[in-house]
Amino acid sequence: MKNLYLLLALFFLSSYQAPVEKEIADPATYLDEIKASLKKEWPDNHTINLVFHGHSVPAGYFKTPVVNTLEAYPYQVLKALKAAYPYAVINIINTSIGGENSESGSKRFAKDVLIHKPDVLFIDYALNDRGIGLDKSKSAWEAMIRQALEKNIKIILLTPSPDTSVHISEPGNVLEKHALQIRSLAKKYSIGLANSYAAFKQVADPGNDLNAYMSQINHPNEKGHALIAEAILRYFIN
Repeated sequence: MKNLYLLLALFFLSSYQAPVEKEIADPATYLDEIKASLKKEWPDNHTINLVFHGHSVPAGYFKTPVVNTLEAYPYQVLKALKAAYPYAVINIINTSIGGENSESGSKRFAKDVLIHKPDVLFIDYALNDRGIGLDKSKSAWEAMIRQALEKNIKIILLTPSPDTSVHISEPGNVLEKHALQIRSLAKKYSIGLANSYAAFKQVADPGNDLNAYMSQINHPNEKGHALIAEAILRYFIN
C-alpha cells in the first residue's frame, strides 16, 4: 500500500505544471499583427481603427473649455504613426467625454466604442476615477476589458496623468494607487500598459516643476501630452 501511495505521489508530481505567471504585454511584440498591417501598401492594406476611450485628457481639453484636438496625445500618436508608416490608413476615433468616469464609460461601451470595431483600444479614466474609488473603477475597467477581449481587440490601458494638487512624488498618493491597480489589470489580462503616471513621475522626481507640462491643474499641455504619446508609441515603433 505504501508503494502505491508513493507511485501515486510521484505520478502527480511529474504531471503537475506550475501556473504560468501572467505579464503585461511586451511592447516589442504585442501589436505585431497591427504593425504588419500598417506596413502594407495599397491594394493590400486596410484601415486601422485606434479608439481612445476616456475623460477630458484624451478628449483634448487643455485649459477648459478649450479643446486642442491636434495637440492632444491621440493626434500626436497619429502624427508619429504616419511618419513611421506612410502607406497606412489610420482612423483616430475619440469616444472620450470630459468629466466622465469609468462607470459611465462602461455603460456606453458597447454602443459608443465596440461599434467602431477597434483594432487597438486605449482606456484612460484614472484621473476622474478618484471620485468613485478603486473598487468601482476596477469593476468598470474589467467590464470593458472583458468585452473588448471577447472581440479579440488589442487593449492598452493608461495610468493617470497628473493633477498638480496631488504630490506625484509622495508615496501612496491617490493617483499612484490607481496607477498600481491599472498596472495589475494589464498584468492580469496580459494586455498593454502605457504608464503615463511613471513618465510624469520621472520628470517630477528630480525636483522639476510639472507646471511646465500642464495647461491647468489637471490637464496636460502639448508637452505633457507628448509624454503620454511616447508611452503609447513604444507599442508601435520599436
